[in-house]
Amino acid sequence: MITLTVNGTTHQVDADPDTPLLWVLRDHLAITSVKYTCGIGECGVCTVLIDGAARRSCVVPVAEAAGHAVTTIEGLADDHPVKVAWIDRQVPQCGYCQPGIMLQAVDLLTRVPQPSTEQINTAMNDVLCRCGSHPRIRQAIRQAAEMNAKKGG
Repeated sequence: MITLTVNGTTHQVDADPDTPLLWVLRDHLAITSVKYTCGIGECGVCTVLIDGAARRSCVVPVAEAAGHAVTTIEGLADDHPVKVAWIDRQVPQCGYCQPGIMLQAVDLLTRVPQPSTEQINTAMNDVLCRCGSHPRIRQAIRQAAEMNAKKGG
């Protein structure tokens, strides 16, 4: 048994330690917001936060996540600045990739509270949205940064 803490809740899962975290989240814990796309950690769609840092869950063995705090999009409060900005800026089209991209944005804003356009572009360069919502993603990140600044964050 492997002990995982996901979105503040502790779970015991019976999985091979080498199983990608993505599949444990989806198949054992029914957290289907974490999506499968490339399977090699390149697209960012499966991104989760592990101890606050963005990680590609398709290449993280579940054993590596044990003992750490895993956060999926459900673990962010509804009034989290990134969630609010995503809605305000109407970022998603199909929405498939958005949970992972949003968590990548949370990671960026945690590390760089007031990122420049170049920093946003660099941080988001390796996440793919086939619908092409990247211009709205950048706008939403700027808005979330402004919201954080107003809250003193």
